Amino acid sequence: MALQAKQLIDGLFASFQPEQAAGIDAEIQVQLAGEGGGDWILKIADSKIAVSEGKTASPRLTLMTNIADLAEIVSGRLDPMAAFMQGKLKLTGDLGLARRLVGLFKRS
Repeated sequence: MALQAKQLIDGLFASFQPEQAAGIDAEIQVQLAGEGGGDWILKIADSKIAVSEGKTASPRLTLMTNIADLAEIVSGRLDPMAAFMQGKLKLTGDLGLARRLVGLFKRS
């Protein structure tokens, strides 16, 4: 069975570390290419995360990758910075926020 975006996004939601999110108030657009991909919004505010499918009009940060690479990042097999340097993860917007994201989620 092919990976589905919802499974990966649910994995991010489950691994969120609220104690690391103090002071962050942002909407993050996640664009996942490939079979089973899609557009997702991560809303982080008040040390909480909400996830919804769709697009936001003014994201503070946009992450673009494919399903397979996100699965590798979420599992801990691919370092997010390495993925960025290899062109597997593209970012637009607040790169300072992107750096903070790495610490917001537990990695296997």
